[in-house]
Amino acid sequence: MAEAHSAVAFSFAITHEGFDINYDHEVLNLVFSSGVRSWKKRIARARNGIRNGVYPAHIQSLWLITAIALGLHFAGYQAPFNLTNKILVYLPSNTINWQITACFLTALTVWLSICFTMRYTLKLLLMYKGWMYESRAPGSRVSIPTMLWVAVVRVLSSWNKPGLYSFQGSLPRLPLPSVHDTMQRYLRSVRPLLDDENYERMTALANEFEHTIGKKLQRYLLLKSWTSTNYVSDWWEEYVYLRGRSPLCVNSNFYGTDAIFMNLTNSQSARAANVISLLLNFRRLIERQELQPIMVQGMIPLCSWQYERTFNTVRVPGLETDRIVHYRDSNHIVVLHKGCYYKMLIYYKGRTLRPCELQLQIKEILESKATPLEGEEHLAALTAWNRSKWAETRNTYFSYGTNHIALRTIESAAFVLSLDDEPFEFDLKRPELLDSFGKKLLHGNGYNRWFDKSFTVCVGNNGRVGFNAEHTWSDAAIASHMWENLIIDDLESDGYDETGNTKGIPEFTPPTPTRLHWDLKACLPQIEEATICATKLCNEVDLRILVHQEYGKGFMKKCRLSPDAFIQMALQLAYYRDAGRFSLTYEASMTRLFREGRTETVRPCTIESSAWVKAMENPSTTNDERVELLKKACERHQLAYQDAMCGNGIDRHLFCLYVVSKYLEVDSPFLNEVLSEPWRLSTSQTPHGQTPKMDLKKHPNCISAGGGFGPVADDGYGVSYIIAGENLIFFHISAKNTCPQTDVHRFAKNICQALADIRSMFEQHMKDHPKPDKSITNGVSK
Repeated sequence: MAEAHSAVAFSFAITHEGFDINYDHEVLNLVFSSGVRSWKKRIARARNGIRNGVYPAHIQSLWLITAIALGLHFAGYQAPFNLTNKILVYLPSNTINWQITACFLTALTVWLSICFTMRYTLKLLLMYKGWMYESRAPGSRVSIPTMLWVAVVRVLSSWNKPGLYSFQGSLPRLPLPSVHDTMQRYLRSVRPLLDDENYERMTALANEFEHTIGKKLQRYLLLKSWTSTNYVSDWWEEYVYLRGRSPLCVNSNFYGTDAIFMNLTNSQSARAANVISLLLNFRRLIERQELQPIMVQGMIPLCSWQYERTFNTVRVPGLETDRIVHYRDSNHIVVLHKGCYYKMLIYYKGRTLRPCELQLQIKEILESKATPLEGEEHLAALTAWNRSKWAETRNTYFSYGTNHIALRTIESAAFVLSLDDEPFEFDLKRPELLDSFGKKLLHGNGYNRWFDKSFTVCVGNNGRVGFNAEHTWSDAAIASHMWENLIIDDLESDGYDETGNTKGIPEFTPPTPTRLHWDLKACLPQIEEATICATKLCNEVDLRILVHQEYGKGFMKKCRLSPDAFIQMALQLAYYRDAGRFSLTYEASMTRLFREGRTETVRPCTIESSAWVKAMENPSTTNDERVELLKKACERHQLAYQDAMCGNGIDRHLFCLYVVSKYLEVDSPFLNEVLSEPWRLSTSQTPHGQTPKMDLKKHPNCISAGGGFGPVADDGYGVSYIIAGENLIFFHISAKNTCPQTDVHRFAKNICQALADIRSMFEQHMKDHPKPDKSITNGVSK
């Protein structure tokens, strides 16, 4: 129990000679510093709360209005509605001090009226989504209502510099679609997947649902939409994530990679130190709400509520349902190296440690000769185990004593850092290296990632980094923003010297990282079983990261097609060639235009996309016909994406109706069938360019390869892609190697072939239909 004794900061004893007082000055100083830091954060949160509460007005405008009220009153003029004199009636006297008080109260009333008028005006304006459907084709004109809307929104949103959460009170609620509209969209989406007989059967089920139980379920859901901030998000988090009993590893967690085209240092300790420092800077921006909210087209805000749980957050297992625990503050991280866990302080002597000081701590860990305690090396496999089994083990062996203290240290850490003993490599001539890089980040060896934490930073022994993130606390866009910010800051901060180490001279010797102590003898059988399950899970997954350099966003725009729709159509063609059939396809879109919005599903397999795919496989179809069919398919996909972003999707509405039916214990054959349909092709585009600091023209190699996730269905594919530049696309393709129908390498070849066929198709179309020379048409010579 030496660690317990070392934690005692103050003690006293009564002896025959009097009082005997002992205290540890350093520990008491840490406690005092922690208290001061906590109160500073509370004051900052209160100040930011006031600022956000009155946004888009400015707090300083109150003093201006107060000065005007004082001037009007003492100049003998009446304030609006004679407020000052009306307030004076209720004050004790009419002295100068009470007159000033009345003027201030008048100013406060007028100021609050202006604040709430501006706020709700902005909220009403943000409900308008007509701008989303405006044509973006060259030469097209924007409608007059949208132009007026843009002008007013731009003024209000730029009136005052916003904080991270300034727009939260102005964002509209997610609208609830009608059952009829959702049924029509659903039936249209499944038409290419069903033969005539099954389609007629599904149409009958949908009509029966709409005119019977659907009305009742919709009324309850309508009530929820009125009383909650977002009628989807809380149920989505609980039933899709927290109640899931499958292991988080592969099934839920996702990963992100380094900027693979640049190598800032080969020093593992230096890169780890700078990454820690930059992440702590990002945490401070969130805590102080100094991080700029993401604005679509520079004026339309996205919801920022998911950022709050980026750091100091853990998913705690439960027997039936997990829970997300977020700690307000944390002054340490936990480092995992060679199966040993270390608590590493990141805040010391009144400030956050600098990179050069953090590197000293990392070096101590890397140079340590410590060996894992019995069961410690495979301990993290418990977080990759079935959630109910992990919860039972946690309640039995980790709810008290040494294990409880150590586990709480991990769960309350800002994040977990894993120092791997192998390199994260990349070489265009050896694609298997990048595949291995991705697998190390997706699941590692099954026990060198703490899958319960909001994210684990992974550092290879060659200085390359990546992360593995838990999915409940946020969607990939938030982690992507954090990672994009880190990559560009790591480059621009110029934090490495010529030897590859961090720059700067430590002002003091930082505190030595301390080993976490465990007593795991009693739960060794559970750890062994979890390790076997985690290893099996890792071995069953295959991953292929495809680097497509033939063309990218530039050629797609030249074809006047949405890049996302372009790639989705290529995936449809590739899957049809791979599987010989169409399949229900999932694409995630965001609903963060609404308060507490997360995602909605876009269904890329449409009537139009299937018609184009069939035309591509039909030799008798002309090239012009194929081009026109592709354009129609992309337009339909773009419309579906816009509908999803505007709250008019299909699947979240059906999901919530299903939850209501379960609460009411009402059985619905239609909902049961819809919610049991497998997503054999699950896709997602990794967001890019979320921070204005990212300038690929200035730093062309400062681009992450994106990230990926495991397959959703055992007989399907998981495909994540990032359009990284004008001539670069990354695809992360995952599948179960235990399924004979799927093969990530075959699917990657099909994607390449589909993209090549589309390019050839358009090049031939451009050759057959050359555009007239505008200079000659206008009578102007070149």
